[in-house]
Amino acid sequence: MKLVKELSTAAIAILVFTVLLGVAYPLVMTGISQVAFPSKADGSQVKVAGKVVGSRLIGKAFVIETGKKDSDGNPITRPDPKYFQPRPSATGYSATGTFFSNRGPNSAVGRFFFRDQLAGYMALEGRYDPGLTQAKVPVDAVTTSGSGVDPHISKANAGIQAHRIAAVRHLPLDRVDKLIADNTDGRFLGVIGEPGVNVLELNLALDKEAPAR
Repeated sequence: MKLVKELSTAAIAILVFTVLLGVAYPLVMTGISQVAFPSKADGSQVKVAGKVVGSRLIGKAFVIETGKKDSDGNPITRPDPKYFQPRPSATGYSATGTFFSNRGPNSAVGRFFFRDQLAGYMALEGRYDPGLTQAKVPVDAVTTSGSGVDPHISKANAGIQAHRIAAVRHLPLDRVDKLIADNTDGRFLGVIGEPGVNVLELNLALDKEAPAR
């Protein structure tokens, strides 16, 4: 009888806590967040003409499909020169499973990855910024973030890319720099972290200023 009582008590406890913590609590928190912070609760979605084009919190690639596919059948893409480019991603900018690359400073795989990223960055930006050298390339231009979906790049990275954007979009460089400044988030509470440029919002502002052709 004692065993039956203990089992029934445990079963009741599991049922009660499942209802309270697995159903009621999530529903209450979801309801509160939808009322108090509807935009953030829905993922800080960014919409254009009523269509979701991304999230303010998740990085997004701006690429052109080459018409070719890799050995796995995935489309091969290249950076779209008309847009600012985010930092590399270990997740393909997918928020379904965020993680970092785990490439240490002494990793042979990491060495090749950084070499290729640096070469690609120089190939894309070097022709528009003749004074650019490998030593001047910001770290975030060739490394992934801790989450793999960081929507920001450094001001230095954006400043280098501005030369390409100005040339391709036929805009004065100072106007592009102004768009960068307008879409730069400052330090949290004014002291924590570093300023970052939100790539998605910057590219949307860029399209308004000089629509891509």
